[in-house]
Amino acid sequence: MAAVGTLEESALKRKERLNNLRNKNKDDDAPKRQGDDANHGKEKLPRPVFRSYKPLDESLKDNTLPAAKPEDVSEKVKTQLEASKTHEIIDEVDLVNLAPRKPDWDLKRDVAKKLEKLERRTQRAIAELIRERLKKSGEDLAQVVNAGATDRNINEDDDDND
Repeated sequence: MAAVGTLEESALKRKERLNNLRNKNKDDDAPKRQGDDANHGKEKLPRPVFRSYKPLDESLKDNTLPAAKPEDVSEKVKTQLEASKTHEIIDEVDLVNLAPRKPDWDLKRDVAKKLEKLERRTQRAIAELIRERLKKSGEDLAQVVNAGATDRNINEDDDDND
């Protein structure tokens, strides 16, 4: 039963604190409200400013703003036109930059890496086939390579003479 007594005491203490807080808030608000009431009659309300509306009442016509006059922009336009004129004369025009790209340029770009791999594999396969033929024929690899190099040199010399 002692626990019930402590609960009642704590409930009473809590009620006292809440009442004190309510009273304190009421006391703090009282001067503000009295001051608001006193200043309310003296305080002037903001007056409307009419920018595009022309009031009919004579007392409100004092609050209209004068019509805005447009600025002279001819000087600004002249300076911008002079600044935009280029004095550089382009002698050469790069036609590559002017010509449109072909419709399949992106496909070629994407396939280029795959084609490089295939090209390397093709070269290896050709070299392997040549080695197999040379082994079957029984000729020495070094002799065939030397014969090919001398044959190429002879062909280049003939081309230079023409």
